[in-house]
Amino acid sequence: MKFLSWRSSSSFDFLVLVFMMSSFHVWTATALVKLPPNITVAAVLVFGDSIVDAGNNNNLQTLIKCNFPPYGMDFEGGIPSGRFCDGKIPSDLIAEELGIKDTVPAYLDPTVMSEDLITGVTFASGGAGYDPMTSQLVSVISLADQLELFKEYIEKVKGVVGEEKTKFILGNSLYLVVAGSDDLANTYFSLHARNLLYDLPAYTDLMANSASTFIQDLHNLGARRIAVFSAAPIGCLPSQRTLAGGFQRDCVENYNEAATLFNSKLSKNIDSLNNKLSDSKIVYVDVYNPLINLIQNPNKHGFQVSNRGCCGTGDLEVAILCNELVPITCANVSDYVFWDSYHPTERAYRVLVSQLLEMYVDKFF
Repeated sequence: MKFLSWRSSSSFDFLVLVFMMSSFHVWTATALVKLPPNITVAAVLVFGDSIVDAGNNNNLQTLIKCNFPPYGMDFEGGIPSGRFCDGKIPSDLIAEELGIKDTVPAYLDPTVMSEDLITGVTFASGGAGYDPMTSQLVSVISLADQLELFKEYIEKVKGVVGEEKTKFILGNSLYLVVAGSDDLANTYFSLHARNLLYDLPAYTDLMANSASTFIQDLHNLGARRIAVFSAAPIGCLPSQRTLAGGFQRDCVENYNEAATLFNSKLSKNIDSLNNKLSDSKIVYVDVYNPLINLIQNPNKHGFQVSNRGCCGTGDLEVAILCNELVPITCANVSDYVFWDSYHPTERAYRVLVSQLLEMYVDKFF
């Protein structure tokens, strides 16, 4: 797969960067999350699917992209960056809450500069999954290719700050791995690309084992703090309700059961990896239960609608189907849990990220 080349920094950028890195001071915002004394989170480095893709798909020959209105209507300047959201996505919010920086840019963004690299980028690609076929079906960047981009990233950072400081960054960053939902919702259930060859137990084994291999590969490249997010309750996503939820558009229980089965296997594999890789903190992050609670009890957090997205009818519009020719039917985005038929709104992400950081941040130290 051919990727965009990264733009090298100017000599001025380099001098600024060296000054910044001399004491590892980064973005000057105040962290909202209190870390233990003498603990540093140097950067946020991100892998996975559309939940944390900040624009890596923008210049790929794929239908899985969103660098056009109305995406980004609540992002900085109302510009569609390639984030599958009205505004910021979880990787941005986590970096913001940790006081690292305001947003985590796409690694393939041609405007990314050296100072962006040392505080974190996302390699994620909308449509990717643990099953290699998931990425192949929609021509996006597989997790294997994301690792290759990460290796390239490491060499670029070495060229800027040297080997020792690069090692420090790698060992003291927070890694986010967000995948699995597309494997189930798209490859297994919707496109039926795998369910003729695998029953669900076998397919979820494939997914969980692939996740373990990916985590070990990250560890081999220097990662020591890795947050691995569970699959979402895919049966309650608006698009899946429309496709398989019947006339009433109910949550699709067997889809949710599949996600739960995978999550249980992923969690067990992570326990095993923690025993094996004792120098690391690999944390299973349950997003299934917080999200399904938000969907089932939207009023608790001031939301009004959780079974449809804001864009268009809210039933099916996602990616190229959610475009500037489709009128935004919701009067107030903040009333909605979902932005399109697959991805939450920035406001919903803020609720979830706040809960997750409170639950899990101490587990990394």
